[in-house]
Amino acid sequence: MFALRRPVFTSHFFSTVARGMEKHGVVPDVIDVAPQGVVEVNYPSGVKVDQGNELTPTQVKDQPNVNWPANTNDYYTLCMTDPDAPSRKQPTYREWHHWLVGNIPGTNISQGEVLSDYIGSGPPPNTGLHRYVFLVYKQNEKLSFNEPRLPRTSGDNRGCFSIRKFAEKYNLGQPIAGNFYQAEYDDYVPILYKQLGE
Repeated sequence: MFALRRPVFTSHFFSTVARGMEKHGVVPDVIDVAPQGVVEVNYPSGVKVDQGNELTPTQVKDQPNVNWPANTNDYYTLCMTDPDAPSRKQPTYREWHHWLVGNIPGTNISQGEVLSDYIGSGPPPNTGLHRYVFLVYKQNEKLSFNEPRLPRTSGDNRGCFSIRKFAEKYNLGQPIAGNFYQAEYDDYVPILYKQLGE
């Protein structure tokens, strides 16, 4: 319960989350209702995710540190997804998910079940800003996921994803916490594509 009293999770921030997600179309493109909690996302490069701020693929190439208001006795699912693949104007692959971990005890992601390893942002050139959305769902119990396990070296099976449908499939309800940033192409993207064998 202590985490709930930390300033970052106050109702002021809830209104910021809702405003940001509605302003940038995360609601309704990705989810139906903005979550009440904030997902804190801090990257090894020193940048942090802050309700639609602009970051670069270079800054977000490594798996971040993630935190949210959690109960250590509960299990959670974490997702990072891009609804703007290949572009926001023509999102024919909506969504392309970058990270998916289930059965996380509390906020201990390293103890969770990795369904899709973390892959940083790789927006194609000349496609403008993409939204990268972090969402956390509270599970009712420990789950058995029948999803393909996707390594960080492959982009297969990541496109045409829907966190909304995934949440319905596993009865996750609405997300309890969220955050997002935006990014567009930079010089790191070709390196990422090479990692993915593209």
